[in-house]
Amino acid sequence: GGGGRGGAASYAGEVNASQPDDAARAPRPLDPRDAIPAPVRLAGWIASAQGLVGVGVAVALVVRAAAGHKEETVVISGYGTALWFLILAGALLAAGIGLLRGRRWGRGLVVIAEILLLFVAWYVAVGSHRYLAGIALAVVCATALVSLFSRDAIAWYAG
Repeated sequence: GGGGRGGAASYAGEVNASQPDDAARAPRPLDPRDAIPAPVRLAGWIASAQGLVGVGVAVALVVRAAAGHKEETVVISGYGTALWFLILAGALLAAGIGLLRGRRWGRGLVVIAEILLLFVAWYVAVGSHRYLAGIALAVVCATALVSLFSRDAIAWYAG
């Protein structure tokens, strides 16, 4: 109904039936998780798993300290070490979950954690002579880093 004027709307509220509604043409807002590139999701899963392992270590340290375990050769606080693990692993877990939920803030935390864990991998392999465990950790860390610096991940982060 154009009111006899060639199909044009005769007042602001009238819709021309020959033209699709603007709302139907507009793209729907995307769920941020739908637009997360696969490399970012991979890094998010890796960081989340590492964070869960660290939180598990914190729990084990608390249980061990509560049971009365004392180191014979060094003075160490099981509770203090557990708190340190809980803070760092908790942050890594939160950053990993953040990446999985499409939150860009998690990327920086994961990058820093993976670089630091590469040094841990070196110590595990060379300092502790547990070469297989150190190499495995290094490969996992490198995978997360390469994923976060891939072309798709950089475009997503900049986007």
